[in-house]
Amino acid sequence: MSVSLRQLQVFVAVAQEKTITAASTLLYLSKPAVSMALTELENQLGHKLFERVNNRLVINEHGSRLLPLADELLMRSDEIMTVLDTTNELIGQLNIGASDTIGNQLVPFLLRDFRADTGHTQQTLIVSNSQAIIDAILAFELDIGFIEGLGEIRHQLGHSDLAMQPWLSDEMCIACAIDHPLTQSDSLTLFDLENHNWILRESGSGTREHFLSRLAPRLEHWNIAFELRTTEAIINCASAGLGLAYLSRLAARHAVANNRLKLLEVPLDLRRQYWTVRHKDKHQSPLMTRFDSFASQWQLRD
Repeated sequence: MSVSLRQLQVFVAVAQEKTITAASTLLYLSKPAVSMALTELENQLGHKLFERVNNRLVINEHGSRLLPLADELLMRSDEIMTVLDTTNELIGQLNIGASDTIGNQLVPFLLRDFRADTGHTQQTLIVSNSQAIIDAILAFELDIGFIEGLGEIRHQLGHSDLAMQPWLSDEMCIACAIDHPLTQSDSLTLFDLENHNWILRESGSGTREHFLSRLAPRLEHWNIAFELRTTEAIINCASAGLGLAYLSRLAARHAVANNRLKLLEVPLDLRRQYWTVRHKDKHQSPLMTRFDSFASQWQLRD
């Protein structure tokens, strides 16, 4: 039995895209060629790797066991092709994912400094909510993720395949329009936050999770006015007087400086931890090892 790299490329593409059509587009191959390569691989291995569900291919137990091995072999193959290239110490592409606050406020500057330090410029960045980033890590679509709000997401997944490390930290804040009645008080209590409308991120967001775990249990009466997918949309709605916003101080700082938002100080610890997330079976290339080490020591410069 001889499994080819092409068969493994097809397998990984189908695992990521979940349809033959999407995988063929990704690989610039015809649909019959992709289907044939996948069938040949399954026949050689003696196992089906996917279940057919509503015109989609859902990876099964056998496929899940093969995926990290296939991913590593393909990465090693890329390293072999460039092992004699001494013009650049770091080779390959780095696929990074980040939740909204981190992806907009921190990772661009992390990449700026990493590029300046190493000269490596082949990185991709996907910004989404924490749940989506973890899903992409588990599907081997990303090399590393930066997320906020790990507790509830980790509980939901129940996966032992994630390698997680604490990264930087931040503090959440409560913000409102500059003419909101609550801005007239010099000393707010949690009771003052009762019976207000809130502007929150969508389910799956680390910011949403932090609100539900840290602040919501201390309020008896509160209401969600809007669920929005971007921090900028939350800032705009809050500045328009549509409710109280719960967001990162890091994300709110420019709107506060520009007098679009006013921060409400309450007697509650709203600090939160950021995390790096990797698949524990993901091959650690020299590039990934270097980036991981660089990120662990990095701090945002003012």
